[in-house]
Amino acid sequence: MQESQVSLTGRPVISATGLFTPAESITNEELVASFNAFVDRHNAANPEAEPLAYSSVEFIEKASGIKARHVMSKAAILDPEIMCPRLPERPNDELSVMAEIGVAAAKQALERAGRKPEDVDAVLCAASNMQRAYPAMAIEIQQALGIDGFGFDMNVACSSATFGIQTAADYIRAGNARSVLVVSPEITSGHLNWRDRDSHFIFGDVATAVLVEDAAIAPAAHWEILGTKLKTVFSNNIRNNFGFLNRAAPEGEGKADKLFVQEGRKVFKEVVPMVAQMILDEAGRLGIDPESLRRLWLHQANAGMNRLIAHKVLGHEASEDESPTVLDTYGNTSSAGSIIAFHQHCEDLAAGDTGLICSFGAGYSAGTVFVRKAG
Repeated sequence: MQESQVSLTGRPVISATGLFTPAESITNEELVASFNAFVDRHNAANPEAEPLAYSSVEFIEKASGIKARHVMSKAAILDPEIMCPRLPERPNDELSVMAEIGVAAAKQALERAGRKPEDVDAVLCAASNMQRAYPAMAIEIQQALGIDGFGFDMNVACSSATFGIQTAADYIRAGNARSVLVVSPEITSGHLNWRDRDSHFIFGDVATAVLVEDAAIAPAAHWEILGTKLKTVFSNNIRNNFGFLNRAAPEGEGKADKLFVQEGRKVFKEVVPMVAQMILDEAGRLGIDPESLRRLWLHQANAGMNRLIAHKVLGHEASEDESPTVLDTYGNTSSAGSIIAFHQHCEDLAAGDTGLICSFGAGYSAGTVFVRKAG
């Protein structure tokens, strides 16, 4: 594209998305068999302690709606003696695993938009758990793609992708960039406690990418960003205390709080009304009738949460067409969930249809991106 000859509009759009899905998947049946084998081992080795309870397929599907999840390291996760991914360290001169899957998703987004790396000005790596503190994952992804610009990491837990989209859109609005990649590589299997019955089924691995651009240079098939809104409210109900200061208090190393922990019932009770009201308020500000939204691409954490939020927004029980689910096969993929839903379930909409990409999670944090399919 000859951007130098184009008069930019300052109006951000989504030009394309990309998706990387790991080849391996774990079914609930496989996960339960592994977990229950661990329980048998633990109870036999600790006869004086209160016995751990079995998990079950029925419990998992009733609690979450999840039936399977893709992972980067299946065998190690299912091994009752390991029960966490095994991803060998790579030399510093090799592409890191998190950057690798981010690059795969980004390349697909660029290809779908007909873009070359030199067309892109910036890369934002927006994800819930970074592989390292520095150098930034975004800069490594930028380097691997061959993009001459800038990049930085941002972490707002499960809302990272929508926060990244607003940040990219703001660069477009301000005229500071023409084309921005928001990449969300999520190897969430690394921070999940696979030995915890209440959460061992929740997360899966994936990577997504969203190409946000000025409307003047967008391909014919694109989505206008009508408005974005972000919100945070502090809560300890979803937390992960892993970090570089753990070594300063070695007595806490390896404890359960250094992995994902949550008070699920409290999260459900507090987040559903917060997010639903946020969506309704922002729709009102934008002059959009929420009941007219053609599709909701909601955060894929819990089927019950999505059902209630969609009902409050649309005014009726949402159909699968109105609020598609990818949670059943991908599990909770943190910031990537709503983007997977959008990526897989947007092409059938007609020009002029409006929809909502929405994510919510730890922080608490929530982000909305209202979009309209271009004619």
